[in-house]
Amino acid sequence: MGRRVATNTDPRIGKALEQALDAGERGVQIAAYLHGELIVDAWAGEAGDGRDVDGDTLFPVFSVTKAVAASTAHLYAQRGLLDLDRPVAEVWPEYGAHGKGGITFDHVLSHRSGAPTIGADTTLEELCDWDAMTARVADRTPVAEPGAQNAYSPFAFGWVLGEAVRRVDPERRPFLDIVRREVLLPLGMDDFFLGLPDKQRPRVATLVGDSAPTSDDPLLQAASPAHLPFAPSMFNLPEVQRAGLPSAGGIATARATARLFAAYAASGRDGGDPFFTADTLRRCRTPRPADVDRTYGFGMPVGHGGLWHFAPGVSDTSPNGALSEGVLSHTGAGGTVAWAEPALGLSVAVLHNRMFFGPQPLAPFGAIGDAVHAVAADRS
Repeated sequence: MGRRVATNTDPRIGKALEQALDAGERGVQIAAYLHGELIVDAWAGEAGDGRDVDGDTLFPVFSVTKAVAASTAHLYAQRGLLDLDRPVAEVWPEYGAHGKGGITFDHVLSHRSGAPTIGADTTLEELCDWDAMTARVADRTPVAEPGAQNAYSPFAFGWVLGEAVRRVDPERRPFLDIVRREVLLPLGMDDFFLGLPDKQRPRVATLVGDSAPTSDDPLLQAASPAHLPFAPSMFNLPEVQRAGLPSAGGIATARATARLFAAYAASGRDGGDPFFTADTLRRCRTPRPADVDRTYGFGMPVGHGGLWHFAPGVSDTSPNGALSEGVLSHTGAGGTVAWAEPALGLSVAVLHNRMFFGPQPLAPFGAIGDAVHAVAADRS
């Protein structure tokens, strides 16, 4: 138990999985689609509680969830229900309190709203309560003028987009229902859960490993309170998994996660009309200003559509170990990553249950990314 690598997988993928386990991973799952075809579907290691990882194991994906929240906002913009260049307060008047009336959806998507916080005193009970958190987010005072600085929003991002989508939804459905019916199921992402049903909990891998480092910085404390850590201690909790935190609460298989990015890689559903329009893709590919991010203190190549423009730590052969040329991606706390390469028609998700921070800030996925590219090259 614990070292089993998926059978019937490409030897290059199997070797890369073994390297990841040797480097400290506990359990890993990979999926890749090329022009809509599943070309890699592999796994290795332990899910916890005496279980091996298999193809149906579910993993918390942390901030990869933001890509789902952003995608839902894009879909509603494509339907004419939202104008991403208009203020959030036009559809959610309460959000305009304390000088936030000029914050547009574009500001939120690009993490330049000037209002990235939820409050350092937010409780776990509030975090798991949609109405409590939307009230909190609406009542926050901004720390900067909209568009004036980059400041990543670890938690608030999802509630701003989610509550706005809920308010313009013709049926006024809960956001988690909207996500499932309008994004996840149409894209074949049945095994991506935002709000985990209790009956699915036995499939979830147990998180182990490091916690995100703490900081005394007041902005970071208000944006991501230290007592609500991106760590196994919180994200293994049933109530957190059940709540479906819209910025960080997704729980999924690699196959399901990669299907979202396959829509960005191919800009269409299998045999159907494009899921994301050319305007949406153009917005996603447009970089925000390259200033240092105020929340975390380093550069973060984020686009105006809410996706990142690089995939870190997924190549041992690329500069700095990152893929960046034409990439649309999102990372998650502890090393989870998923990305699209539209020029290749390739999408990839690498999920795991060992969180990496501390002295090794990136999960050991370089060999995995290179092996996926080798398999894709053989199929092209």
